Amino acid sequence: MFARSAFRLSQPARQSFRKYSTEAPAKNNTFKNVAFGIGAIGIGAGIYRYTQGNSASAETKLSSPVFTGGEQGFVNLKVREIEDLSPNTKRLRFEFADKDAPSGLHIASALITKFTPPGAEKPVIRPYTPVTDEDQPGYLDLIVKVYPNGPMSEHIHSLNVGQSLDFKGPIPKYPWVANKHKHIAVLAGGTGITPMYQLIRAIFKNPDDKTKVTLVYGNVSEEDILLKKELQDLENTYPQRFKAFYLLDKPPKEWTGGKGYITKELLKTVLPEPKEEDIKVFVCGPPGLYKAISGGKLSPKDQGELTGYLKELGYSKEQVFKF
Repeated sequence: MFARSAFRLSQPARQSFRKYSTEAPAKNNTFKNVAFGIGAIGIGAGIYRYTQGNSASAETKLSSPVFTGGEQGFVNLKVREIEDLSPNTKRLRFEFADKDAPSGLHIASALITKFTPPGAEKPVIRPYTPVTDEDQPGYLDLIVKVYPNGPMSEHIHSLNVGQSLDFKGPIPKYPWVANKHKHIAVLAGGTGITPMYQLIRAIFKNPDDKTKVTLVYGNVSEEDILLKKELQDLENTYPQRFKAFYLLDKPPKEWTGGKGYITKELLKTVLPEPKEEDIKVFVCGPPGLYKAISGGKLSPKDQGELTGYLKELGYSKEQVFKF
């Protein structure tokens, strides 16, 4: 449950966090890599371009995306690599049959996974958000935490290299375009960071997107913090636009971040105020986090009513999106 916390902020820290959450976005940050574009679900004509060879007349090959949505059925992907991130979390790389094809995912979207347990009449179906770039050809990566009596997470953790899993999508979540909001806050717990990372990465990949981002990320222990290096790299690159606050329920002695669970006091201190113009708060995590912070959604298409800390702090239902 994310209902109680030992997290406390010093007065200078509070002033610093509030200054960050209200100051105007920096105007001179640019990112000089590849331009980012958002694909539409169900469009199978999207293409990935790559150039091979070193000459000016190098041949260009076009590959269709793996996932096209619409009436497309499940796609079977084999496991190519497995990496242990913690005692209960793995990163699994699933390869595409066409090594030059992108996934076809867009921001923000997810994939549905499916398998049928032995002797079961119905398949188990669960959504996951890949953590690889949407333009990455040849494969996608899932970060999966195993939960006791969690049939899909247990099944995925049992997979070996060469075995496969069925996927379908992309499943649209929240339509994002550059500068859709001036400032967003993303509140995550555990593996709820994956859709948040998809969105954060897309924002800072696009040189035209000037959105400011505040992340509040809670976990049990330090080893449970997923994608920490990637998030820290973004924070170091864009210190005026991206700020992350980490909390641990069981921190080590040398831990200098927040302690305990996400609380109303913390959110009041670090988030953009609800009266600010054009903000959005995203929430994703375990049931206890939703209950304490925003209330749960009723279905993929029904966000339900806003409750919890965000309601108490004055945010409106329209300002909050629950992944």
